[in-house]
Amino acid sequence: MKSQILHILEKNNRIVSGDTISAALEISRVSVWKHIRELQELDYKIIVTPKGYQLVGTTGTPFPREFSRREAKVHYFPELGSTMDTAREMAGKGCPHFTVVVAGRQKNGRGRLKREWCSLEGGLYFTLILRPKIPPIFSARLIFCASLTLANLLNKKFSVPAQVKWPNDILVRGRKISGMLSEMEAEGDRVTFINIGIGINVNNDPTFQADRAISLREILKESVSRKELLSMFLDAFENRVKHTNLDHVVSEWKQYATMLNRKIRIVTRDEVSEGLAKDVDENGTLILELADGSVKEIVHGDCFHLG
Repeated sequence: MKSQILHILEKNNRIVSGDTISAALEISRVSVWKHIRELQELDYKIIVTPKGYQLVGTTGTPFPREFSRREAKVHYFPELGSTMDTAREMAGKGCPHFTVVVAGRQKNGRGRLKREWCSLEGGLYFTLILRPKIPPIFSARLIFCASLTLANLLNKKFSVPAQVKWPNDILVRGRKISGMLSEMEAEGDRVTFINIGIGINVNNDPTFQADRAISLREILKESVSRKELLSMFLDAFENRVKHTNLDHVVSEWKQYATMLNRKIRIVTRDEVSEGLAKDVDENGTLILELADGSVKEIVHGDCFHLG
């Protein structure tokens, strides 16, 4: 009902009487008033006048109703343990391709190697559930595509000098603004689903927990609509996946890369490796040149700059 009221207000773009809304939706004027009050509490800017109601500004919260054609696939929760956990359950139950799970905050947000991801109010935390028709060996290309899409969006739409760090961090002036995680399930030579979890520091302050982190609000000196950011990302990512050959996505990703030809340390659950980052191949494998001149290929890990 709230979505229908918003649609009426958006369509008219002027003051709409309570009688008009009541008649269109076949509900009482008291019900209209109650829904208007609830929408105002959700941060929709609705002016109430003796003649009716006018919508003058929408919320920055990524509610499903804000995504029109995507509404049925966007699932928003004020709080979750982890969007990745919820997405895994939904994927297992057969939810459709390009389903999105969004949380206002996470109690148990996590990064790579089971590190905690600070997930306070104001950030954008979501997981994409994808069902691509690709073999598992190509799955990393989708994660690199997501990283590339976000870095490109920050650069082109917000004039933020975002760069990427293997495997999928987004940095601005050396400080982390976004991180990504992925999970995959496959049967034989086909992917069943790939879940990509993304956390973006938007209007939150991550610095008290991570002094090497930064937010969009700190960079731009103003708040950013999380709904608009998510909408732009989903549109850009979907378009890229549909119309771009993923064979070349890693080579394009490398144009934004910070760690190539630099000394780095790679930490995995089993070992620590140091060397010169020589390249990243077409499937996302890092090519590391060790001190003795030998070459090591690394598929997963956490990357730290040494110089």
